[in-house]
Amino acid sequence: MNSHAHLGAFLKARRAQLTPQECGLPEANSGRRVAGLRREEVARLAAISVDYYTRLEQGRVRASAPVLATLTRALRLDEDQQTYLYELAGRSDDRPRRSRPGQRPRPAMRRLLEQLTHTPALVLGKRLDILAWNQAAVALYTDFSAVPPDRRNYVYLLFTDPAFRGMHRDWEHDARDALAALRMEAAADPDDARLAGLIGELTVRDADFGTWWAEHRVVTAAHGTKQYRHPVVGDLTLDCDTWASPDGSGQRLLVLTAEPGSSSHDALRILTSWTAQQPALDAGKAR
Repeated sequence: MNSHAHLGAFLKARRAQLTPQECGLPEANSGRRVAGLRREEVARLAAISVDYYTRLEQGRVRASAPVLATLTRALRLDEDQQTYLYELAGRSDDRPRRSRPGQRPRPAMRRLLEQLTHTPALVLGKRLDILAWNQAAVALYTDFSAVPPDRRNYVYLLFTDPAFRGMHRDWEHDARDALAALRMEAAADPDDARLAGLIGELTVRDADFGTWWAEHRVVTAAHGTKQYRHPVVGDLTLDCDTWASPDGSGQRLLVLTAEPGSSSHDALRILTSWTAQQPALDAGKAR
């Protein structure tokens, strides 16, 4: 039996498992001679001719990608059945990619953010998207709630936002590290369309990004030191540590701290205390 015949057998078996009521069709008054749906009912649901559908079941024609998409809906196929259908048809590459749910910070991550009152912290998701932040991070970086949600990405801001970029005293070092981390993301999920779009946009907008991306440098370091120049408190030297969520979501908690007794520690306390006296800002609530 060739692959077309296997496809036909699968279609026939699947329609036998469905009833007209399940598919929103009125049940005929006359007795049904076949179990499940008739061929003409499947053809109607899939918006194709009865003759074409009959030839599909008989293994006499190869299904096109658009027809497979309509059959997926008509026969109410689950994820595994869809995969099987496209494999039988020899069109695995044509299968539409499932839309990805939006990222939301884990409740435990949010609780940690709320407790770090004098410590700037961010929750980073896939693509280094900024999912949540605390008041101290607002004081150090920017009011992230004023950034459009589709632009709340650490790498994007580092390369395109003048203020965000300008506060990094060693911008090239930090930018290259962030880009290398983004390349690790790309390797882990090569089918991420949003990540591909981000890389393409930054390659066009910034010559350095394109040059450094071509170097294929990668980094998995979860700690380091960052040098900032803040417009209110001046220069800061902060230790940067990143903690991965244990649930496999890919979310990470980025925390910035200063050596106790150092000038950076004192400046950070002044900065966060000053911000706490200002009108409350949106500390990373999902919108």
